Amino acid sequence: MMNIILNNGIKMPLLGFGTYLLRDGSMCEQAVLHALNIGYRLIDTAAAYYNEESVGSAIKKSNVQREEIFVTTKFLPTNTGYKNAKHAAEASLKNLGLDYIDLYLIHLPQGDINSSWTAMEELYKEGKVRAIGVSNFNIKEVQNLIKQHRVVPAVNQVETHPFSQRAEMQQALKAQGIQLESWAPFAQGKKNLFNNELLKALSDKYNKSIAQLVLRWLIQKEVVAIPKSANVKRITENFNVFDFELSSEDMTTIKSLDNGRGLIYHV
Repeated sequence: MMNIILNNGIKMPLLGFGTYLLRDGSMCEQAVLHALNIGYRLIDTAAAYYNEESVGSAIKKSNVQREEIFVTTKFLPTNTGYKNAKHAAEASLKNLGLDYIDLYLIHLPQGDINSSWTAMEELYKEGKVRAIGVSNFNIKEVQNLIKQHRVVPAVNQVETHPFSQRAEMQQALKAQGIQLESWAPFAQGKKNLFNNELLKALSDKYNKSIAQLVLRWLIQKEVVAIPKSANVKRITENFNVFDFELSSEDMTTIKSLDNGRGLIYHV
């Protein structure tokens, strides 16, 4: 597994497993368990996904040591504010059945962000979370947070895929020591991504699926990706992206697909 080092020195896998919309308890548990058993070490969930208990159960049933697994969760936008953020973290720890969370995120830039961040800084200092970050924040929102607090976010998780490549955002975040993470790496199939002619030609060239091509592209851009699937074959396929490398020319070719903004969440 390839890792990046966050701004506080901890390692985070570049490829993880997302659990958005995996709300069926058994289905979610089995998907996460399979992901862990084949080598995924980053598991992404959220209070809003209503599957933290299933994720925690899969972690407990796996043969993987807890310290080898990087667990991300996020708190609901309705739980912003100092006390709410603290209570939300405790609830997530209980649901997951864990002693600590590896990465804790503000899910959306809504509500009392500053008080929430103060609570998260305390959780970080207490060791209940190993890193803190944000999700769906634009650059201005990230910069405002940095100006008012001591701990710089470790991660900004934003919709990132070939049609919304976030090159300027990634550069700005990197200047602040913040890691860009992609949710919806396949754009949720929008704009007919899985039949895109340019991506299809490249996938044929490398003898890989379009999904594998996109994940490899993100990895080479040093963007963390968290593809989601309930299909065992696809979960396995999405993990098999470390045996090939895109040329610099092909990386440049994919730039032509960028629309400059999100298709799902307009940050």
